Amino acid sequence: MTTPVALTIAGSDSGGGAGIQADLKTFAAFGVYGLSVITAVTAQNTVGVRAVQEIDPAVITAQLDAVAEDFSIGALKTGMLSSAAIIGAVVDGITRHELQPPVVDPVMVAKSGDRLLRQDAVDALRRKLLPRRIMEFGARAVVIKGGHSGEDPVVDLLVDQEGVHEYWASRIATTSTHGTGCTFAAAIAAALAKGMDLAGAVGQAREYLSRALAAAPGLGHGHGPMNHFPSVEAAHAGR
Repeated sequence: MTTPVALTIAGSDSGGGAGIQADLKTFAAFGVYGLSVITAVTAQNTVGVRAVQEIDPAVITAQLDAVAEDFSIGALKTGMLSSAAIIGAVVDGITRHELQPPVVDPVMVAKSGDRLLRQDAVDALRRKLLPRRIMEFGARAVVIKGGHSGEDPVVDLLVDQEGVHEYWASRIATTSTHGTGCTFAAAIAAALAKGMDLAGAVGQAREYLSRALAAAPGLGHGHGPMNHFPSVEAAHAGR
């Protein structure tokens, strides 16, 4: 049996709750082998972002080439792409290696409210990656998260060629919401890498996110991290 493989192209979060760290933990929770291309190193915790160091686009290209030439990648997700040059390098690499299906998470602002993308990156995201995602990679779907609506239950939407799919979940009262977007997108990518169809992948990701939020460890002094291994936590609690 071949182990499924997924790739995350995103920034590093020193607090471990979002970005590359959250993505790799999510992949592992799904039984998927995770690859990574780091686009930026951030100094952040549950309270805020203190510094951002972008990775040279040439190094990003080298990372992407290294993993794409050696592994059979079943799905990928993109996260923090903080400049137009970085977005260009990522789009070129994805196109050159014909990687798909991509899950594009347009990370722009951290949970603390700190901006993670320059304005030129926002413009490039709109011009290059999102249109390319839609037109060239065969994208026919958009997922709209309902977590910020404040309503209970939370309703996430998947809009595709078949119509609108609704995913309902009880709202969990918690401040441990750092990395929810990264985790949700990574979970969708992981499920796709395992061969699940998109509607099923979104449903499984929604269910996983609820369990990760409910089992949050309560760490930090701000928006804390979730528990990316809720099943392991439940198993230990039962002993």
